[in-house]
Amino acid sequence: MSTRRYRSAAACQNCRQRKVRCSVTVTGIPCIGCTQDGRECHVPPTKTQSIRERHTRRTASVVNSPPHTDSNALTQQSSLPLNAFPNAPLSNNVDRPELAGLRSVSNPPEGRQDEEQTGVEIATKVLGKNNKPGQAPFYTGDSPGFGAVFDICSPSQQPLSRHIMLTSKTSASLSPEDKAYLQYKGVFNMPRKETCDELLRAYFHHVHPIMPVIDATTLPYLYPSGDGQAYNLILLWSIFYVAANHVPADTWKSEGFSSRKEMKESMYSRAKCLHHNAGETDHIVLLQSALLLGFYHSEADTYTQPWFWLGIAISLCQSMGLHRFSAAVCANSPISASQQRLWRRLWWTCFFRDRWLSLTMGRPLRINMNDCNTVPPSTDDILSDFVGLPESISAAYVPSDLPQLANYWVTMIQLTQLLGDALTLSYQPFGTDPSFQQVEALERKILRFQLPEYQEAGQSPLATFYLYHLQLHYQAFLITFYRPFITKTPEGLPASRQDAWQTHVRNQINIAALQTNSILDNLANEKLLGFSGPMTPPLLVPAMHVHLLNCKSPDPVSRRLGLNKIEVCMIVLEQMQHNHPCSSVFRGIFLEAIRYIFPNYVAQKVLPELASESSPMQEFPADDPMAGITIGEDAIDALMDEVSIFNFWESLNNVQN
Repeated sequence: MSTRRYRSAAACQNCRQRKVRCSVTVTGIPCIGCTQDGRECHVPPTKTQSIRERHTRRTASVVNSPPHTDSNALTQQSSLPLNAFPNAPLSNNVDRPELAGLRSVSNPPEGRQDEEQTGVEIATKVLGKNNKPGQAPFYTGDSPGFGAVFDICSPSQQPLSRHIMLTSKTSASLSPEDKAYLQYKGVFNMPRKETCDELLRAYFHHVHPIMPVIDATTLPYLYPSGDGQAYNLILLWSIFYVAANHVPADTWKSEGFSSRKEMKESMYSRAKCLHHNAGETDHIVLLQSALLLGFYHSEADTYTQPWFWLGIAISLCQSMGLHRFSAAVCANSPISASQQRLWRRLWWTCFFRDRWLSLTMGRPLRINMNDCNTVPPSTDDILSDFVGLPESISAAYVPSDLPQLANYWVTMIQLTQLLGDALTLSYQPFGTDPSFQQVEALERKILRFQLPEYQEAGQSPLATFYLYHLQLHYQAFLITFYRPFITKTPEGLPASRQDAWQTHVRNQINIAALQTNSILDNLANEKLLGFSGPMTPPLLVPAMHVHLLNCKSPDPVSRRLGLNKIEVCMIVLEQMQHNHPCSSVFRGIFLEAIRYIFPNYVAQKVLPELASESSPMQEFPADDPMAGITIGEDAIDALMDEVSIFNFWESLNNVQN
């Protein structure tokens, strides 16, 4: 047997001097020896490598250079300005001291080493052999995924971390053409400082309390800050877009827009362009942006953009394992407490949007709660972000009664969990019919649910609106829960109790619909309709459905009262339609439904003197409630799904005249 020793094809200077085998071809720089010794690892180019590199560059120049093109220009890399993406790492080189105890069985081809090193980093992070901080969240998954491999390598009594932070990869460099396209789209043209101030203030007052998806600790660094540096353009334009619903008309006029709609379209276009074309690799930023862009409605895409963006957001959540963040995982996770709080907020916001959009649009639930164990949210998840903010910044941007708003948000998530139970129980077309025992069990949960009913003394108009908004959600949920039993009874209900059950159901939905109108009356009297957001108009639809059913009553008085009540809702939708296009869609659908029952019905028009007293955000004349509104058949068909809140045709035809 030959005892001749072969030198490695590549070795660092230290290993060459010590005449030991170098692992640099397997582990990369640094090698295992230099890592153990704590020395700098340097690999000098060999003569063979120099020849190979010169040949490679010469070949690439000949093959890749198009005719009549300067080949030097092709080697130049163009990317977005660093101030647009300050969080992006500047290097793709990764130190891996955790590889000191590992040996490779074989030397993989050079093209596969990066992929193998990613696998090695994942394994060493999970097994606790790598404590180096990372920036990119990664979820290994549970059985039967490849993450089950790690269970073999660890004692059964010691749970392994499934949530790890990998070394962040460099955002993709943009070609000159891509950068020119982004420049053409205007993504680098920021609004005036005063406008940015107004938009940020509007976001934290009107959006963050119900969708707390932004890390508020970054507020001092958001544009416009003292140094004028942008935090992240994707996130910034997404914030500006959704906040544009709540700024005064003077704001969009000062920016040269002819309407609020034009301002929103412009900001949405820029945020969407960056989301798809900026090469962003931070999944948290992409998730936050997707949730905010999910407010977008457009007739061109049949008003389905919220569902599209929600799908992206949920996919990002599940890829990072935000749905599997239990108390045990939190206790043993390397993820910081502040990141855990942000992740909980992002996950439960996705859950909130999934349930209510499923109800509104009649789409299937994307989130299966049997697959999730994330810790329920708390008010501290929101409030802790604002601790330590400078007083000047808090006073300028943060609502004074944020603790109360945070409590409303937690209550909203709890209510949404009940909504999910109701949708799963009664609204799955291929599921089994609910038994009476199941319906009673859920009804008991509803009766135990605590909902704030009275506003506190000295409460701000903003907090008062969100209390009413929470109550609107609750009434819409009650109608959703009882609605399936208008035309059918639960399985197992004794025949002797069916009449009493039907009476109980009708009373409950009528009370909930009446309460909805009462809340709308309060919002109008207290001049709070201007606080409404894109999620407010759909909350009127369940009550309008009930009023429409009452229009089929054989009693003439009940028919007139039902029509009067639904007209109140139509007036409120009219006031909202100037800011929220979905209001126009809902009005168009119900206008046709009313004409289905009353063929000679003519929609009421708002009196000019009343129109002048409406919200200061109003932008269009209100002489004709349906002026400029075109409801296409495709839009109506898309919304009239058999399990959506708009599916009142079946109920109309089944109610006895």
